[in-house]
Amino acid sequence: MDFRDGPEDAAFRQEVRAFLKAELRDEWKARPDEGEEDVGALYERRRPWREKVGKKGWTAPAWPKEYGGAGMTVIQQFIMNEEFAEARAPARDLFGIGMVGPTLIVHGNEEQKKEHLPRILSAEVRWCQGYSEPEAGSDLASLRTRAVRDGDDYVLNGQKIWTSMAQYADWMFILARTDPDAPKHRGISYFLADMKAPGIDVRPLVDLSGRHMFNEVFLENVRVPARNRVGEENRGWYIGATTLDFERSSIGAAVGLRLIVEDMVKLLQDRTKKGLCTAARQRILRFELADRLVEAHVARMLSFRVVTMQARGLIPNYEASLVKTFVSELNQRIFNTGVKVLGLHGMLRSDDAPDGGRYPRGYMEAVGSTIAGGTSEIQRNIIATRGLGLPRV
Repeated sequence: MDFRDGPEDAAFRQEVRAFLKAELRDEWKARPDEGEEDVGALYERRRPWREKVGKKGWTAPAWPKEYGGAGMTVIQQFIMNEEFAEARAPARDLFGIGMVGPTLIVHGNEEQKKEHLPRILSAEVRWCQGYSEPEAGSDLASLRTRAVRDGDDYVLNGQKIWTSMAQYADWMFILARTDPDAPKHRGISYFLADMKAPGIDVRPLVDLSGRHMFNEVFLENVRVPARNRVGEENRGWYIGATTLDFERSSIGAAVGLRLIVEDMVKLLQDRTKKGLCTAARQRILRFELADRLVEAHVARMLSFRVVTMQARGLIPNYEASLVKTFVSELNQRIFNTGVKVLGLHGMLRSDDAPDGGRYPRGYMEAVGSTIAGGTSEIQRNIIATRGLGLPRV
């Protein structure tokens, strides 16, 4: 592992820093109180920033240039993500840029690429992911939403759950079962569904923090044109697992967590000066904050390991699961510490609470971090079998 930038990478890092210094306004950065802001309003507020990134050609750093991407190397992606996180720049579009776009580049036909890729790049169209179901989360292959061929269409019936941002989405990429008699990892197809199609009903799921980010999506006789099936029928499981962007280091998350710890240190110092925290309590909390800061640097080192493998042409497997598990569990520990720093004020999460209610809100939101993207139990199984060579049980 080499922590030093080569000459070209060092020049690119300086280019990214100069761009951020010149173009990133404070009102576009993450704010402690933005959790109280409507997600749609927040998206619109940051539209000018996305346009600036787009003009720079950095909207889709991992996409090939022929499809409008930046065609960056793994190291360049890592550098860009690291610097954007250090500057507290808004994250890129996960579902469009990071998921369905790469899938279409690899598996889509020319008509699908021509229709959807430009509108993903321009942020004209927003996407959501139709994977999880009430009894098919970590065991996604058990999904039961059906897609039955009817002439030039498929007719979809079923339910999806925990569908992030479905209330704002124009399209959904969705997995549905087309052969109920096939083994569960087979018989699944991958579709692109217009969210305005008749029969789609989006119902809100409000999380512990009072935020409406998740939804239930009910599909009742929803007709999806057969031309919107991506790849072969019954091969959707393998298509759904595709990702073109192999930058899986989670460096942005690691840097973000370190910045949160540094903010908590400043908060504790300020509260101590104002007499809101006793010297005895500060001595206890300073040790806990030191642990969190060390752990944030550990997360960064794990990220370096992953990107170093990728730069050498290797595909991280259990290594990526290590990063995911460590970062998601650290996220919970950090916000737990944040609530302690606030003392009794840690029960307040309104926009006029200390630090905008950031830490109690984050404490509640962090509950799902060890579930989303594969539970910690699933990740530990991967680490045990693929990393340690232990037998399956």
